[in-house]
Amino acid sequence: MGAYKVYFRASVEKDFAAIPKSDLRKILQRIKTLAEDPRPSGCENLTGQERYRVRQGRYRIVYSVQDKELTVWVVKVGHRKDVYC
Repeated sequence: MGAYKVYFRASVEKDFAAIPKSDLRKILQRIKTLAEDPRPSGCENLTGQERYRVRQGRYRIVYSVQDKELTVWVVKVGHRKDVYC
């Protein structure tokens, strides 16, 4: 399997603005690992959606995977209380 390319929805930039820098570095590192394994151990398939969720500390990363295009789209990043999925 080839490496996936990771893209971000425009709204994710606003999500990042509300996250402390130390947590943001860890989140970005976790997102980077999705390029090699878009469905890592511990990811959850969201019910009724073509999206997945992974945890990074107290934050959640919601994303979709397009296997044919080898892309991962990060849709939402937020505190677990703010991500309603």
